[in-house]
Parts: sequence; structure tokens; C-alpha cells
Amino acid sequence: MQKNFNAVVVVEGKDDTIRLKQFFPGIETVETNGSAVSDAVLAKLKKLAQSREIIVLTDPDVNGERIRRIVTEAVPTAKQAFITRKEGEPQKKGSLGVEHASKEALERALSDLREVQAQKADFDYGDYVDLSLAMGRQSRQLREAVGIKLGIGYANSKRFYQRLQTFGISLAELKQAVEEAENDQQNSNR
Repeated sequence: MQKNFNAVVVVEGKDDTIRLKQFFPGIETVETNGSAVSDAVLAKLKKLAQSREIIVLTDPDVNGERIRRIVTEAVPTAKQAFITRKEGEPQKKGSLGVEHASKEALERALSDLREVQAQKADFDYGDYVDLSLAMGRQSRQLREAVGIKLGIGYANSKRFYQRLQTFGISLAELKQAVEEAENDQQNSNR
């Protein structure tokens, strides 16, 4: 991670900020203080986006997705960083969160950023279903594995399809990620 990290990272709360500063002392964050992102926070982010890069790094859960959507609607140029559900699991008890991620997971997330793409992906919902990412017995597990391969996190079927479209993932990229995820699963079942 560069020393002159010029981006501002949007996180959910102070525990996330503490965790990031533990590994990246100079990093700047803006905390949303939960899933009810205030107009004041959104205004601050819009102003910051005029001169700084904004990175959204939220928990891999429903509230994190809601915050990511709200912030990205307000600041469409915000880049997206994701940790996996496994990376966000607490050691003892608690809920999934950025505050539980390792240094390696955070470094990977902050260096493997996704941007909203103006062009749409070159596949439709029929292709998505044909790849077993929806309406199948193993669709949830496959989406999770494909999300890791593509660095876009996990989401439910509808949101995952939207995310693929938003990031302009091509059918070729998607097919390759599905194939790799299926191969990984077959190899782990041996």
C-alpha cells in the first residue's frame, strides 16, 4: 500500500477506521455510522470527490450493500473495494465486518478496486441463469465463489446480476470465473 494513499475510504463505523489505521496509519476514512447514511455524510463525500478518490469498503452483509448503493448513487465515481464473507468473519462472536479482516485481506481489497462502467455487460439474465448463478441448488455457493474470483464480493441473485452489469463484466470473464469456481469445487470434493 502506497504511503501517499490519496483516497478517502468510506466505512461503516469507528471499529472499521481503527482496523484500517492499525495497518495503514495515514489512511483517511469517512464513517457512515450505520446504514442510515445521513445527508451530511453524503454532502461531505460529494465535496471530497471533487478533489479526492473515494473508495467504498463496507461489510459483506445486507447493511453494507445498502450503504454501498446509497454512497455510489451519491458519488457515481466512487471505486468499490470488497472483502469476502470469510475475510469478515469475527474470531469469537459478533457480526461480519471490515473490523475483523486481516491486513492481507484489506491490502487486497484496497488494491483490487472496481469501478462503475458506463457500458453494460454483454450478457443477459438468460445467460446468467444458464451459468447456474440463479435458480439452481448450488447457485448461492457458486455466486460466492465467482464473486471472490472477480473481486466483487457476494450478493443475492438479483443484486449479484446487477453488480456484474454495473461493473461491465463481460460474458467471457464471467464464464471463465464460473469455470474456475466449478473446477475449484470439484478439486476440493476429491
